[in-house]
Amino acid sequence: MTGSGRRIVVAAAGEIPVGGRKIVEVDGRSIGVFRLGDGYVALRNTCPHEGAPLCQGVLSGALTSPRPGVYRYARRGEILRCPWHQWEFDTRTGRSWVDPERVRVRSYVVTSDGEHVVLHL
Repeated sequence: MTGSGRRIVVAAAGEIPVGGRKIVEVDGRSIGVFRLGDGYVALRNTCPHEGAPLCQGVLSGALTSPRPGVYRYARRGEILRCPWHQWEFDTRTGRSWVDPERVRVRSYVVTSDGEHVVLHL
């Protein structure tokens, strides 16, 4: 997948801290590039619900429960909440947390070559 499309340098290595983001404009599209603990991900900066600037939302985690009374907070910093209506999206896939089969935002592959952060279109 990374070999077939265009590659756009969007940041210098180290420019985006772990847990941080940078919003870039590429070909008239606003795209949020996020640095997670193990690499980078990117999402279109438009919420599919009402067009909000999705990537300006809060990053949080997910509360899971294997059974009543037992809770676990997981995936810290990987769930993105829309700033307008609080819809939540998985930053790794772009899928909605509530309806992952029907609602999603475009995601992009991002790599780092040690010097640059590269967005693959």
